[in-house]
Parts: sequence; C-alpha cells; structure tokens
Amino acid sequence: MVKLPIVESDPYLEPFARAIYGRYEYCAKVEKKLTGENQTLSDFATGYLYFGLHRLTDGWIFREWAPNATAIFLIGDFNNWQRHPDYQMKKLQNGIWEIRLPDFAMTHSQLYKLLVEWEGGSGERIPAWARRVVQDEQTKIFSAQVWNPIQQYNFKHKKFVPKTDPLLIYECHIGMSSSEEKVATYEEFRRNVLPRVARAGYNCIQIMAIQEHPYYGSFGYHVSSFFAASSRFGTPEELKHLIDDAHEMGIAVIMDIVHSHAVKNEVEGLGRFDGTPYQYFHGGSRREHPAWDSLCFDYGKPSVLHFLLSNCKFWLEEYKFDGFRFDGVTSMLYRSHGLGEDFSGYDSYFNLNQDGDAICYLTLANKLIHEVNPNALSIAEEVSGMPGLAAKYEDGGIGFDYRMAMGIPDFWIKYIKEVKDEDWKAGHIFWELTNIRADEKTISYAESHDQALVGDKTIIFRLIDAEMYWHMQRGDNTMTVDRGIALHKMIRLITATTINGGYLNFMGNEFGHPEWIDFPREGNGWSHKYARRQWELVDNENYLYHSLGEFDRAMISLINAQNEFNAQSIDKVWDMEGDQLVAYRRGDLLFVFNFNGRKSFVDYGILTEPGEYKVVLNTDNPAFGGFGLVDESISHLTISDKFAPAGREWLKLYIPARSAQVLQKL
Repeated sequence: MVKLPIVESDPYLEPFARAIYGRYEYCAKVEKKLTGENQTLSDFATGYLYFGLHRLTDGWIFREWAPNATAIFLIGDFNNWQRHPDYQMKKLQNGIWEIRLPDFAMTHSQLYKLLVEWEGGSGERIPAWARRVVQDEQTKIFSAQVWNPIQQYNFKHKKFVPKTDPLLIYECHIGMSSSEEKVATYEEFRRNVLPRVARAGYNCIQIMAIQEHPYYGSFGYHVSSFFAASSRFGTPEELKHLIDDAHEMGIAVIMDIVHSHAVKNEVEGLGRFDGTPYQYFHGGSRREHPAWDSLCFDYGKPSVLHFLLSNCKFWLEEYKFDGFRFDGVTSMLYRSHGLGEDFSGYDSYFNLNQDGDAICYLTLANKLIHEVNPNALSIAEEVSGMPGLAAKYEDGGIGFDYRMAMGIPDFWIKYIKEVKDEDWKAGHIFWELTNIRADEKTISYAESHDQALVGDKTIIFRLIDAEMYWHMQRGDNTMTVDRGIALHKMIRLITATTINGGYLNFMGNEFGHPEWIDFPREGNGWSHKYARRQWELVDNENYLYHSLGEFDRAMISLINAQNEFNAQSIDKVWDMEGDQLVAYRRGDLLFVFNFNGRKSFVDYGILTEPGEYKVVLNTDNPAFGGFGLVDESISHLTISDKFAPAGREWLKLYIPARSAQVLQKL
C-alpha cells in the first residue's frame, strides 16, 4: 500500500492510512468506470450539451432521462398545454427520451413542461436539465421557458484569474441587495452593489441562491432546477453581464452550489420525476434528510454523478463562474449527516459512518472543476473538521481549495453571550483563531449569513441590541454603543488578520447592519422589510454605521497592501492574561490588542524585533467611531534592555482600553 502524503504529514492519521487509501482507490475506480479509456472527467461531464432543450439550425431537439416513464409529452402554451401526439417523445436506450421539432414548433419565451406517464400514474414535470424556469406572478405556478434570445451575451473577459493571496470574500444575496422593500435584480446588483464591493477592497463575491428554488425564503438552499439561474432576479444575460463586470473590476465570482440535497417538490423539482422516489435519490429510510425536509442524492448511481458533475461544469462554462462554495458538505460526508455527532477525535472520521459514495463524488467534483479551469476555486462548508478535506486528491485528500472555519463564528457567539468582559482572555482568543490545520487553507469569518438570519443575532446586535435603534448617531453614543462599536472592530480585525487562506464577510455585516434577515412569509405578511440592505445607513457620515464601514475598508486595504499575506507566518510576541492583551507579528506588521474594557496602558512594553514602528491602523481613530486617544503621527523606536532575549527590544506604547492598533516596522 502506497503511503499518501496527508498521512505522512499528520502522524495521527497513521492508524487510518488503510481507510484513506481505500477511499483514494475507490475514487480512481469510479472515475475509470465513468470515463473509460479515452475520456477525461471534463469529457464525461457534458450532459447539459445533450439533455434539455437545444436549438438546431433547422429546429429544436429535446432529451430527458426518465427510465421508469412509459410515455412523455412536451406540453406548453404552443399546444395549449395538451397531450398532443406531435409533441410525444420517443424512447431511446438507457431510459433516455428524445423529440425533434421543426423550427415553428416553439419560439423564444414560450412556456413548457413535461407530462410524464408511468405505470399507475402521471404528472407534470419541469425538465431536470431546464436552463430557464419562471414563476407566474398571479398563479405562482413554475414553468420551464424556451430561452433563445436573438442577442446572446458575449463575454469580454473569457479568461479571468482570481486573486487569492488572500481571498477576500463578500458573501451576498441578489434579491435582498437593495434598500427598497422588494426583490432586487442582477442588473441592480451590477450597477449599485458591485461598485461598493470594489471600493471596499474585496476581491471575490460569493453569490447565494443562484440555482432556481421554489421558495424565496429558503435562501436558495432547497433547489428545484439545478441548471437554471433564478429568474426572480432577471435573465441569464443579465447574470452573465454581472459576472463579466465583476471580472473587469478584478473581482472573482463564486456561487453557492447545493449538491447536498434537493427540494421535495415533485412538479417543480426532481422528487418523483419519473414516478419513482429513487431516480436521483436514495430509496427507503435514506431518501429524506431528517433535519432539512429535503431529499438526499444517491451518489452511488452513475447517472446521478453525471447529472451533478455536468452541473459543476455547466456553471463554469456557461456563466464563467470562478468556482463554488459547496453547501452542506458535512451532511454529505456522513450517513448520519453529522447530526448528533461530536467529532471529538480522529476515529470520528473513520468509523464506518462515512458515506464513501458522497466522498467519491466530492473528490471527482473537485478534480473536474480544476480540470475545466485550473484557476477555479472550491470551498467546503464543513463543520466536522474531517482531515484531508482541503488537501489535493493526489495527496490523499478530497481536493477542496479551502474549508470554512465554521468554529470561529460559533466561538465568537459563545464568547459574547457567556463570558464577562473582565474574563475575556486575549491569548485564548488568539489560540482559537489560529488552531486550524496548517496544511489546509481555510476561510475565516466572524459571522456569515447564518448569524444574520431571524432567530439568531449578528455580532452588532448581540453587542448593542435595542440601543442601535436610538444611539447610532455620532455624538449620541452610550456606554453600550461605545463598547459594541469597539469590539465589533476588534473582533473583525483579529479574525481577518489571523487567516491562513481567506476571509469572508456577509453583505452589510461589515458596517453592523441592524436587525436580522427575515424573508417574506405568511407570518410577517409577506413583507420585504427585513429582506433588504439599508445602504443609506453606511452612506450617512452622521451615523456610526458609516464609521464601521470605513474601518472595514481600511482593514481590507491594509491586508491587500501586503505582499503574499498568506505566506507570512503568524508569530505571537506577547500574551499577558492579566492585562487581557495579546500581540502578534505577521511580516513587518505588529498587531496589538487590548481587550481590557477598564484599563488603558501608558508606556506598555512589548518585546519584539528592534527597529522603528509606525501606526498604520488604529481602531480608536475618530474616523472609525473611536475616541482619538492615540497619536498616530508618532514613530516608535524600540528600547534595548540587557535582560531582554537576544534579538528583542522593548516597544513602549500607549494602548487605550478596548482598542487595537497595527504598527508597521519601517
């Protein structure tokens, strides 16, 4: 048995070397089965070019996979939604159905569905490979739409290389990106939000809810049509224009891709597409997700692998997305979906609870993504901490480029809720943020959309609560607001500057967007009041929201200004628990945090490299809602001491209570 590099680099994996090699071999075996002798994965993953509706030079062709069907008819407004013999499909081999139609049979923007018949029943279905699905505003019924506009979008930027050192992600949702109480559009986002992201300094946007989903309030996580960009935000051409403009600004665009489960809907989704409950999904007890009210794909079926892998390639090729953030990876990795598991030791990852077929699919998906576009990005939303998730396939890993550091926001919530200010331990905070696998790149974040949803609270809401409604104007601060503003900046700064891969922020959280996200639903009268972003708050210089926005921009600018930020080691130089103070060095930058809410320190000594230091970022700056107690014009020279360790001298600083400053060695 060949020893794989991930085992050699982590001795704790040695007892499980055979299991790791087994999944590696199994993946190679499945890939061989799918591709044969002469194909690549990219050649295999082209189902979207074969299935679905396609325009020919002299007409149309439509194909669908429905092995249990006995008859299939195309129905639509072109035949009055009737079961017409001219629109009956012909059954080919392997459960594939086909129909060829003349040019006049259908036209651009017409609506259609399938009428699928099987032994003992029938039902209307939206084609599984449909690229355009729309909802009627009056009836709320979804239908596929013939999409063949005269003016096809022509990308200006066909080859874009994302900046990844570091990757700075702005997580966003198109529909709630407007200040108005409505569903915003791709066009509005392109014109109004993209310039904000560029000014803020982020180099990547992660767009949620792209794949079509019947229920807007699902945040896009109950997908029905995997190849259709949600029409509630606009047209495919408008989404392509958005991505093209982002590339022109130097911003990569990744999408949340949901392959961990699917919506249960049968007419809109894949639930019983050909009359069987198991065409795409597991049968029996494994079919339904016990916590998500959704259906679980059977990754052991070659046709399911073909569907999902083709889906990955489709978004990369058709829309020029730069990669994916895979949702719900923990649920895929384990037969238990990770529910009720504590993952307290390495044996939790190799105890026969793992879904080998799902692991194989994820590995193949990552191989495919990087085969189609070597510069593409893949990120795993995964909470269990499975080793090797973000290691290369050839090293024995699953092949993601990054894993989400999901324990960090949980840590911040626990600290804010349960630990008194005087008990905040700066060294412990530093340890929690840096206690990650050094050999796997991660995306760190203080909070994402998860913490902003109704039922939870954002960091600013936890810190300030109801006082944000009355005391966020400059000069009208309270002690609660002052504390909240200070900690909001410090939490973000220490999280963003201890990364080993990337940093993520959810749209609006950077400036402390008030309240929660609550999508329109029956319980709130279908209101959009809390499903929007109040940009006017950050734009108004009289509000502390503006100050927080300015701080975030300065922080991101500082990170962007560093050469090879990820390559610079994070070295703790000072940790004084009693003072609640920690300092660490990264390259020529020195980060100093005083989490003490009561004490400011005068001439506080920190042992560091000898030299001259100048403040380049200070959370206490008045522009950032601080008190201006630090004179940033002063350069600081270290002071020698014969008792100091070799190569270290004292840097004496004034460090206000509950503040942080970044100094650069000149």
